[in-house]
Amino acid sequence: MTEQPDTTPADGAARGAVRQISDSRVLAALTHPVRRRLLDVLAVDGPATVGLLAERTGQAVGNVSHHLKVLAGADLVEEAPELARDRRERWWRPTSGTPRWSRADFESDPVDAAVADAAGSLQLERQAALVRGWLAARSEYPPEWREGCAVGTDAWLRLTPEEARELAADLVAVLEKWASRPVPEDGRVRESVFAFAHSVPARP
Repeated sequence: MTEQPDTTPADGAARGAVRQISDSRVLAALTHPVRRRLLDVLAVDGPATVGLLAERTGQAVGNVSHHLKVLAGADLVEEAPELARDRRERWWRPTSGTPRWSRADFESDPVDAAVADAAGSLQLERQAALVRGWLAARSEYPPEWREGCAVGTDAWLRLTPEEARELAADLVAVLEKWASRPVPEDGRVRESVFAFAHSVPARP
């Protein structure tokens, strides 16, 4: 989670309009590891019931139900009643708008700033874990996915603050281009692909 400077897309909701997060309680709900996993599954696989989410995440049904209530209270998920086959069945989906947040929006209060710092650390751990997961499972993918479809790259740059913001915006724009495109209905099989980018001031 970084700056636009600090602007971070939270890719768990429907793409299109942006929802700017400035409430630390919503940010804490968004970045909790289990809740973030639930949002990811809903984003990739579509609406689901508590039972389906429990099956896909390996979580207990009661735990999933609790975390969905927290996400709903933060307006990050909502019910999809049109999918229910009876009154007892409840389906859930992400709310519309791509959540984004900026570290700068939480600096006026020390508690909020601490929540934002923790959220950034959790997001980085999640991103690294997904990349490590690919490395561990790489051999299970067919040959066409094992060469050239994953990338790891980095570069040292000399930038002004304005140039760093321009770079951040460029990186976000590339990911948004691919994330917001309509998926072609051409009969071809498409895997879910996780992409992320960071640019941060640092020293060798």
